[in-house]
Amino acid sequence: MSATTDTVTLPVPERAAWEREAACVDLGPDVTATFFSDHLGDIAKAQAICATCPVMAECLEAALARHEPWGIWGGQLLSNGRIVTAKRRRGRPSKHLKVGDQMNQLPLPERLRGAAGVSAPAAVGAAVRVEA
Repeated sequence: MSATTDTVTLPVPERAAWEREAACVDLGPDVTATFFSDHLGDIAKAQAICATCPVMAECLEAALARHEPWGIWGGQLLSNGRIVTAKRRRGRPSKHLKVGDQMNQLPLPERLRGAAGVSAPAAVGAAVRVEA
């Protein structure tokens, strides 16, 4: 009895024009882990890449429309399809904040503030804490 194996080739969706201009598109597969890490250092690295990106707003807008479950998209940390406005290191908080103890916050594009699931003040001055 011989078994046959049928292979199915799934179509790869064509990238949107803006995606080809993204700062992260040519960085290789190793950088993917940086954009989907819970560590503040990796989040900062991903945000630094996004900060130089000419299509940062388009990336964030598309991620919010798709309800991306997590990761850095358009310079913002998403969790359950919503922007996380603050994140700190795991464990007991220090009495004195040190550099790198909290997540940096990139500015949220004005046109996305209502759709982002955060209010304008929370987007620019993180007052909400999300435990890791």
